[in-house]
Amino acid sequence: MFNNSILFVCLCLGLYSAGSALSCRWMDHKFRQYSENSLDLLRTMAHNSTNSTEEAEVEETVAFPNDLYSQASKASAEDRLGFTVQVLDEVVVLFEEDHSSASWEERGVENFLNVVTQLADGLRSCLKSHSHKKKSKKLQMYFKRLSRHVLEQMNHSAESWELIRMEIQSHFLRTVQLVSPLLTPN
Repeated sequence: MFNNSILFVCLCLGLYSAGSALSCRWMDHKFRQYSENSLDLLRTMAHNSTNSTEEAEVEETVAFPNDLYSQASKASAEDRLGFTVQVLDEVVVLFEEDHSSASWEERGVENFLNVVTQLADGLRSCLKSHSHKKKSKKLQMYFKRLSRHVLEQMNHSAESWELIRMEIQSHFLRTVQLVSPLLTPN
């Protein structure tokens, strides 16, 4: 009788954890690899850059959305993943703009977009409900402001793209912080 009860509890816990976002096989096996690859590609883009915008920062009108990350860090695992997927989707849209003036190799940008898309798709596969709750309007507006106030006002120049690259690198570091606690320890 006692052994059957333990078996039943273990079975229930196993079924529950198999369905939770915390035990998503893709996250446990691929998240680190894809997030590290995307950061490496961003850093490579900087090394291949010919401009000298080392210390430049994005204007205050496009302040980094720290409050949104703070809210997301207190949210459920499902909401954290949804937020991260939205960030990645917004990054892809931003990098699909005219980057012909950027000093990066086209191949590097293509590789970066491929890895980010695979990262977003992998995380999306971990979401229980594929019709996840509404996207954050504040996050969408933030990325639109990046496009308008940095890229468009600076005519999509190499300098504007370097500012965007640095900003996106900050986002990747924050999304890794946001998702890492959800990974099963190795």
